[in-house]
Parts: sequence; structure tokens; C-alpha cells
Amino acid sequence: MSESEGSSTASVMDDEDLLWEILLRLPPQPSSLPRASAVCKRWRRMATDPSFLRSFYAHHRKPPLLGFFKYQRDNIVFTSILDAPDRIPRERFNIGGSITSSESYVLGCRHGRVLVIDHVRTELVVCTPITGEQRRLAVPPVFKTVLRACINGAVLCAANDQGHVHGGCHSSPFKVVLVIMYRDERQALACVYSSETNAWGNLISTAAPCRLINAHRPASLIGNAFYWLTTRNDMLVFDLVEQSLAVLSGPPVKNCFLHSQIIQVEDGVVGFVVLSYPHFQIWQRKINDHGVATWMEWKTIEMHNILALPPQIVRGAETILGYSEDADVFFIYVDVKFYMVQFRSMQSKIIHEAYYITDYHPFIGFYSPGNFSYSIFLL
Repeated sequence: MSESEGSSTASVMDDEDLLWEILLRLPPQPSSLPRASAVCKRWRRMATDPSFLRSFYAHHRKPPLLGFFKYQRDNIVFTSILDAPDRIPRERFNIGGSITSSESYVLGCRHGRVLVIDHVRTELVVCTPITGEQRRLAVPPVFKTVLRACINGAVLCAANDQGHVHGGCHSSPFKVVLVIMYRDERQALACVYSSETNAWGNLISTAAPCRLINAHRPASLIGNAFYWLTTRNDMLVFDLVEQSLAVLSGPPVKNCFLHSQIIQVEDGVVGFVVLSYPHFQIWQRKINDHGVATWMEWKTIEMHNILALPPQIVRGAETILGYSEDADVFFIYVDVKFYMVQFRSMQSKIIHEAYYITDYHPFIGFYSPGNFSYSIFLL
């Protein structure tokens, strides 16, 4: 090979590397790569290359919040919280259309998947909205007798290989944690499903009495444990590593579970939020050197300052409807309006107005050109 040919080959490689680095730094919003793909065939080839997409996800690490799922008029619907051109049409994530039962409810969203309970068919449905895939799971027999009692559950990605980005790979293995409580004994039971073995594990129980909130409220994933709020402001905790179930005491606040939420205040640190307008009270669970846990009031925030509402509203017309520990976002209902509030910055955005209340399940994930027809974003 001549010197000129070698120089030309190196130049092409340099150009490819430069283009790779440029595309890698585009924001992880749904319209970024599709718009880049429309420039030319070369850009589209790179932007849709699986190896590039893996690098793109690894570079950003944190997938964007795309919207939320909620129960509306006997159906499960998706609502995008993004503005054009990133807004995702509702029909793109129409998981409710293939779930025939009107008594189906979302139990939680995490790592690009949605967990749905179908009460009529006594099944769980694990949906991957970005790819359209759905998998039905039979509920463990011991759970079917009390399925209409207090049932909660969660889904999470089970991949643990180095460099894996949750919400970026939609074919990775997953786990489902199902928690239920017997009304008479007030005993909680848990069971874990693995997609790798296609089977449920052993039943796990706790002797401590508790009463879960019967509203399919989603869990918070903090560290290696799922946390569910009980009706007495205690917390039912399932440790994924220890495979254990326990009840932990909550902070010394009045019984106001409809206005409360378990959150992550720092990495692996459990927090507790109480919304009592106009205050947003936040507690933090501290563990000392002897392993003793205590609750400390962390901060109190004046909500009317960030929501642009008057200091006085109709009391009782406020509640927390959803939370995402990955996005540090709350969905709250105050004075017939739904707000999205960023926990760190305390900036808010009005989603819409409504006169009914339902749980909001935030959905986070990378939405890349290989998953859809990109032309919808070029308007």
C-alpha cells in the first residue's frame, strides 16, 4: 500500500472516530439520534449500529424520563411528559390495548419494563413498551386465594454484567418481586420470579404484622431493597440480596400514608416525604455505628413557592401520586392540578388538570432509532 493510500485510510478512520464522538455526545432524548440519522446514510448507519448504541447508553448512563402510565377509563394509558419534538405519541406505548381485562392495573415500572396485574385471569404481565414485547406469568398458587387483597409487586432488570445500563438493553433477563398480605393474619408474603429460570422461587415471609396500602402503589428501590409504604407509615422491605422480608418503623409522623412517599435522599439512604400543604416535610433514616436506626427531620420546603399557588388552598386536596428514584421526580396532586416536581432542584411543571386521582407510574428508558420509525420526530 502506497503512502497516499495509507494516509487516505487513516483519514477515513479519523473521520469515523470523530463522527462517533460527535454522535456520542448528543443528548439522550428521543429525537436526538433520529434527527442525526436523517442527515445522510453514513450518519444513519452509525446511529443505528448496535455497538454504537451500547456506547451511547454507557456514555450517558442515565436514561431519560419519557412519561408515565396510569389507569384511566378502564384502561392503562401512557402520557409523555416531553415537549415536541421528543414527545412520544400515546399509541406507541399502548400496552393496555392487548390486555383485555378492564381489571388490570400497573404495579410498577422500572428499567424499561412495566409490571401489570390482571385480576380476572390471575396473571402478571411484564411489558416492554419500547419493543412491544409482553410476557404473561401465572401467579403462584398460594397467592391466588388472596389476589384481590393487598397485592404489590415490582419488576427490575437482572443483568449484572460490567458496563450494563438499565433501560438500554430491552432483551436482558428480569426479575419480578410479588408481595401480598393475608387480611386475617396480617402476614406479608413475598415470592421472586426469574426470567432466566422461568420459575418462581420459595415463599418468603415476615412474622411482623403489617398492612399494605391496597392501591397497587409502586415500590421504591433504594440500594438493594424494595420499600413499600404501609397504612401505619411503617415500611415493608424486601432485600434482594438476602432474599428477606422485614417491617421497619417509619418516622414519628401522624398516620397520613396517602400524603407520604418513601424516597432515596442520597445513594442508598432511605428518606420519607410527607406532603401537607403548604409544607413538604422530608425525613432521613440514619444508622449509627452500632447499627441502630433513627429518623431525623432533614428539611421542610414551602410548596406554594415552587408550585406558584396561593399559601391557602382547600386542605385535603393534596397527595403524592408517583415517584421515580432514578429521575428524582415526584408526581403530586394539589388543588385539582397534577404537577411533576424535581426533588433536587424543586422545579415544577404542570402536567394537566383533573378531578380524579390515580397512581402515576414513571417510565424511564432509552428510545433509539432501532426501536421505531424515526420520521415522527422530524416534524
